[in-house]
Amino acid sequence: MWKGDWTVQHLKVFVKQDCQKCPAAKEVASRFPATEIYDVEQADGLAEAAYYSVMCTPSIVVVDEGGSEVFAWRCSVPTPGDISEHIN
Repeated sequence: MWKGDWTVQHLKVFVKQDCQKCPAAKEVASRFPATEIYDVEQADGLAEAAYYSVMCTPSIVVVDEGGSEVFAWRCSVPTPGDISEHIN
């Protein structure tokens, strides 16, 4: 899929309480308007993490308007520039 073909995209950020890098991931993702934060220690966050095969925190998943994964950073914190390259 070409970047020009992408439609509206969202960021899904997966975090947990005792994760040292999670505050940085939330801060970076908060710079983008369509961001959802999921606590993987809560039932709904764990279910969403399982759906996107998130096995560690922090993880940031870019999804299209249909909920399909477009790109992801798992177990790491991308820069705002990294995210901008994969989201329109």
